[in-house]
Amino acid sequence: MNFRKRFSETSPGFQMAPMVDMMFQVLIVFMAATLFAQWENVVGITLPTADSGVKPVRHRELIINLNEKGAIFINSVERSPAELERILAQVADAFKDQPVIVRADRRTFHEHVINVLDICRKVDIRNVAFATLPPEAEPPTP
Repeated sequence: MNFRKRFSETSPGFQMAPMVDMMFQVLIVFMAATLFAQWENVVGITLPTADSGVKPVRHRELIINLNEKGAIFINSVERSPAELERILAQVADAFKDQPVIVRADRRTFHEHVINVLDICRKVDIRNVAFATLPPEAEPPTP
């Protein structure tokens, strides 16, 4: 018996339907990533400038925003210092050497920044950086 005659010897060719599905998946991922990247900048913080200020390569860092009055924001949600400590403790337990970026307004009192650094130290987060702008990207002062 010859069973090979029932099967087609031709290849199915390039299928467009799976390729279109994959393109929609990639589009959704990029739209979601753009939305999450904008959440951290909604607060309206004017960063200080520094000669060494460069745009960092982003890689799974936690961004803590401090506005002019010292209010703490994570993902555009205001948090109390106790909530920040609880969140950072959970992050530190789950991810060793978790990077944290502090984005403080240029008019924020030093005391508020030190409070955030003290909370990071309490929960054993040591990879802390400060966001700045290069001098040529300095926004106009109001």
